Amino acid sequence: MKNLLLKSLEEIELIRESSQIVSKTLGMLANEIKPGVTTLKLDSLAESFIRDHDAEPGFLGLYGFPNTLCVSPNSQVVHGLPNKKPLKNGDIISIDCGVLKNEFYGDHAYTFTVGDVSDEIEELLYVTKASLYIGIREFKLNNRVGDVGYAIQNYCESYGYGVVRELVGHGIGRSMHEGPEMPNYGKRGRGKKFRDGMVVAIEPMINLGTHRVNHHKDGWTITTKDNLPSAHYEHNIALIDGKPELLSTFNYIYDSLGIKNKEEEEFKNYKI
Repeated sequence: MKNLLLKSLEEIELIRESSQIVSKTLGMLANEIKPGVTTLKLDSLAESFIRDHDAEPGFLGLYGFPNTLCVSPNSQVVHGLPNKKPLKNGDIISIDCGVLKNEFYGDHAYTFTVGDVSDEIEELLYVTKASLYIGIREFKLNNRVGDVGYAIQNYCESYGYGVVRELVGHGIGRSMHEGPEMPNYGKRGRGKKFRDGMVVAIEPMINLGTHRVNHHKDGWTITTKDNLPSAHYEHNIALIDGKPELLSTFNYIYDSLGIKNKEEEEFKNYKI
């Protein structure tokens, strides 16, 4: 992972633009995710949508990745490859999407339900998404990487869930992955200190069972060791005037699904 690079306000706005295209892409996909749809179809829709917004798919070709979306159903944690297998009622699916525009990346993710899911799965999704915002609250001036990781870990483990150790969030900018690494576990007061101009992707990856994972022979797919479901949510956040500012949004998803939600309001502190 590359070194930490602080961003100017102008650069942050360019990252915001890329992040918002990801947000709109996920919002478009929200209406398409239903039983019988293949993840390859979703991948094709996403690529066309991104290019129609004068941007490039950020994942396609990155490190040799062959698709626009990482699609990870059920026990897949992240980096799943789109395929021809139809989604079915009761599935969950993490969709992670990246965009490159004006030389800056956006990258975030949401775990969708397919039809009706069990109360146990609903709780996993609720807790994982809540942990994302719990972590974001710790991304403030003079806090440290460990403060974010500790907050996420402490909350999720209080529900008995497994916090994935082998995969972490990251800084983002002209490169998809910059410093600092942002683990979803840690100790308070440890790690790099946060400074204004930092832009990061915080992304809890939380398992219903064990935190341990398997890496598959395709070089991409990662699943839970016990084959229990995993959830994944991700936002891009800038540190401005000492406070976290969301650059991405789930509101396009909520609009598509008819959901009213004000969870992001506290992180909208700055307008250029």
